[in-house]
Amino acid sequence: MLKRYFLNNIKRNFSIASIWIKGGSDLDSVGKKGINKMLCSLLTRGCEGFNNFTLSEFIESYGAELNQEIFEDGISISIKSLNEHFSKLFPILDLIINKPILSETEFKKVKKSSIDHIKKDKENPFNICFEKWRKIVYSYHPYAFNTIGNASDVSKITYEDVLLEFKNFKSRDKFLISNNLEINGVSTETLEIKPLEEKSRPITQDLSPNSRFDFINNDSNQTIIMMGDQTCSRRSSEYFPLKVLESYLSYGMSSALFKLFREKHGITYDLGVYYPIRSGNAPFLIYLSVSNEQALFAFELLSTFWKDLLFNPLTDAEIFLAKEKLKGSFLLGNQSLDEILQRKIQLVSYGISPISENDLNSKIEEISSLDIFKLTNKYFSKPFLSISGNKNICLEISNRWKKNF
Repeated sequence: MLKRYFLNNIKRNFSIASIWIKGGSDLDSVGKKGINKMLCSLLTRGCEGFNNFTLSEFIESYGAELNQEIFEDGISISIKSLNEHFSKLFPILDLIINKPILSETEFKKVKKSSIDHIKKDKENPFNICFEKWRKIVYSYHPYAFNTIGNASDVSKITYEDVLLEFKNFKSRDKFLISNNLEINGVSTETLEIKPLEEKSRPITQDLSPNSRFDFINNDSNQTIIMMGDQTCSRRSSEYFPLKVLESYLSYGMSSALFKLFREKHGITYDLGVYYPIRSGNAPFLIYLSVSNEQALFAFELLSTFWKDLLFNPLTDAEIFLAKEKLKGSFLLGNQSLDEILQRKIQLVSYGISPISENDLNSKIEEISSLDIFKLTNKYFSKPFLSISGNKNICLEISNRWKKNF
């Protein structure tokens, strides 16, 4: 079933229509990790009336864009064009979703591309370290796996498997949003969805330090450290307090992590927080990259900083600045129509009513230091650690990890 929505308060000289299909790589079955990524790519390679080449030529002749992307819990397909061409291009979305060609020749290309992408990912130590981290955090949960799948599974996926997956795809809930009234949808301004509060529970609990640690040996002079845990769904009332914490930790040069690791000690190559929107328990982790010579010192700094978060609430000045930066980031995200539409339709698919800027600011203002303090102790008292680096360094960090956590 396709539900249609539109934004009638955003005027541009171009139009975007975006479809969110509920269910992404989280619906990949055992032994077929990566199949929905392959299906997602195949959908945009031809539909009724257009093969792969004629579809590309048709879209490019109007200077339009066709994009697709897969997430852990959804698939996004969108088309963007100048307003005067939109009526000609908009029907393409319906054909892609309901009447794709799903050519076997294109399937072979998609399969090769997926395998190449997986191989390329394995060349990046950050990706490898993150894969290790979410494996120990999520175990066999769908969020434990990369959306592109793994080489072993993808190499065994057949054309018939993808055709069968498309039958499943046709029955999934679909949500369409646009800034163009031609879609004949419901305005998001009048949309009312009954609030759905959700308290998340960790998928894994009471694990020993050994079970919450893993490492990958690499021969470079770089050590990568990732530390964190799963948290809550976007539907949860805990989401915004964790966003304020993310802002405090990583937004800009005034952030706590930047001041500690870059400004005070100057020891990191890369540094930040990863906290994406998810319909289930979202990951929240601090990541950093340092030279092997600074790795032990960096781990001790991070450990001390982590414990400080668990034992000392943020000050009034710290939480005020974090809130202001978070509100600023939302304003920045509202400058791009693509981002606005993607965000709103994703929320609607999660059963969340999009809220106004004023309501958003009010929610943020209500958050107290105590709210954040409770959540740090709820979610981060027994964090998970993944390291990529020299084996001896990793083993030494492992020993210190057992003592500290």
